[in-house]
Amino acid sequence: MQVLATAAAGMFAAADRLSASAQRTAAWGAEQAQAESKIDLAHEAVEQISAKTDFKANAEVAKTADEMTGALLDMKV
Repeated sequence: MQVLATAAAGMFAAADRLSASAQRTAAWGAEQAQAESKIDLAHEAVEQISAKTDFKANAEVAKTADEMTGALLDMKV
């Protein structure tokens, strides 16, 4: 099903965003010592919450697609 592939791609994208933000947040202390690169912790917190919400939404899409497939199979039998 194309819906499941789209939901999976969305979950992978959200996981990548969360991982990248977590790496930037973990490097915050070292980056603050260097004047050329500033990391905004508030922006990173928003990014992580947004990625988490995107992941949950895509998981619900996959769950709904699975339920609809089950309902269709039940009708065919």
